[in-house]
Amino acid sequence: DVICLQETRAEPDQLSAAVLQPEGWHTVLAPSSAKGRSGVALYTRARPQESRIGFGSAEFDTSGRYVEVELPELVVASLYLPSGEVGTERQDEKERFMAEFLPHLDALRTRAREAGKEVLVCGDWNIAHREADLKNWKANRKNAGFLPEERAWMDRVFDELGYVDVVRSLHPDEQGPYSWWSYRGKAFDNDSGWRIDLIVSSPALANRCTDAYVEKAPSYDQRWSDHAPVTAVFDV
Repeated sequence: DVICLQETRAEPDQLSAAVLQPEGWHTVLAPSSAKGRSGVALYTRARPQESRIGFGSAEFDTSGRYVEVELPELVVASLYLPSGEVGTERQDEKERFMAEFLPHLDALRTRAREAGKEVLVCGDWNIAHREADLKNWKANRKNAGFLPEERAWMDRVFDELGYVDVVRSLHPDEQGPYSWWSYRGKAFDNDSGWRIDLIVSSPALANRCTDAYVEKAPSYDQRWSDHAPVTAVFDV
């Protein structure tokens, strides 16, 4: 019913009609102003009542990192949070994004609640929240994606704002399931991955999730990205 895409990189005029507007789907694309970079998109079976690109940020609204649509009982968003790199401007950019995005997540839940709707934010959050969310957590404690301050920010998303990590709620004691593997070495073959692609929702919707899983390719030569799709099924 809903497909959220990240790092699309393409401009609408570069896409075939079958991709831009496939039969039976309604699409909203949010390319980056920096051509060939980032980009997010949403495909929905139901026609959106409204769509929004960005979250009111002067810096990030044209960066191809966030799009949301209003459906009859749901607000759904596709997110591509910056990956960062310790000691560089990329990490500063990630921290600025996080600082602006947290109040939006708070306001989003309030707005949806007042409208009688649930919230679903899917995408590449680029943060592994717990030790169970990456294979080599000890070696990555000083690396972007597993920094203490990033994990503390995720704590606020769940504990302070009340969102739920849907996959983790169904697999509380499982290592992974990972959704990203480096192209370096044999990370994919050894399942030495990270769980950074998250489906995050309001609690009532999370309670209606009946299944959630990562669609990992059967072999390295059959993967079509360093990420794998994360799928959740809800009884609505």
